[in-house]
Amino acid sequence: MRLVFAGTPEPAVPALSALLSSARHEVVAVVTRPDAPAGRGRKLVRSPVGALADEHGIEVLTPARVGDPGFLGRLRELAPDACPVVAYGALLPQRALDIPVHGWVNLHFSLLPAWRGAAPVQAAVRAGDEITGASTFQIVHELDAGPVYGVVTEKIGPTDTAGELLDRLSRSGARLLVSTMDGIEDGSLRAVPQPADGVSYAPKVTVEDAKVSFAGPEVAVDRLVRSVTPEPGAWAEFRGERLKLGPVSIVNDTNDTDDTDDTDDTVDLAPGELKIERRRVLVGTAGRPVRLGEVQAQGKKRMAATDWARGARIERGEWLR
Repeated sequence: MRLVFAGTPEPAVPALSALLSSARHEVVAVVTRPDAPAGRGRKLVRSPVGALADEHGIEVLTPARVGDPGFLGRLRELAPDACPVVAYGALLPQRALDIPVHGWVNLHFSLLPAWRGAAPVQAAVRAGDEITGASTFQIVHELDAGPVYGVVTEKIGPTDTAGELLDRLSRSGARLLVSTMDGIEDGSLRAVPQPADGVSYAPKVTVEDAKVSFAGPEVAVDRLVRSVTPEPGAWAEFRGERLKLGPVSIVNDTNDTDDTDDTDDTVDLAPGELKIERRRVLVGTAGRPVRLGEVQAQGKKRMAATDWARGARIERGEWLR
């Protein structure tokens, strides 16, 4: 089939790469978000999807709005049979949806109808889901509500960050998207409507959403931090400044004693209270304390929490808030 691929960030690259390697389909153009300023010089930088298309000599379309007449006219000229989509980052108007013969087919990183929306992987980790996956579905006007072509499942490990999980899903999802295109082409695949039950939503995660509250139980703290790693990144306040937090581990009196100086008083930490030991830094929660991994203070490089604590000369009774 003739395909016009739409996508923008790094997790969409494996899908485009897989389609480019397919002998059954031809990617005639790529649609991606406009070049954006990045780095200290704020120079305009091509999106990861656009950069891969450039490497392969494929036409790159970067409409400011998908409804722009110029873009729609070019899309009609390209005459795609289908438009596969992975994390494009813009809503598609009906006049765009009507152009390809087989519509726009989205690869979404959840088991629909669970976690419709912009941040399904983050939501699954934060909610403590044990199983997630990826789905391919026909795009309709309602958000992520179209009929589903296929799914793959993925186990969420107890230490998985959203970034690690998304990396695995982007690769397994790429294979799913190619097989979906194959099935649409040969007529062997039909989309099935999503069930009405089990719908949940995963809105975009903001920097404020990533602030850690130690007033909750240790499990909630652990899940939140992992769900926003690497983006937008967990943080708390220390001495009035933002301190970025990497994944934490929950203190367990039976298996965490090898790195501690004493464990008798660690369970008495108040939420947010810091306890500095020779080989670890603990923070109190509403339940058991958590052990900090890597942290990054403002203007500093990322480092082990113990190195940060020594440099900051943390005193007894200081807190993360």
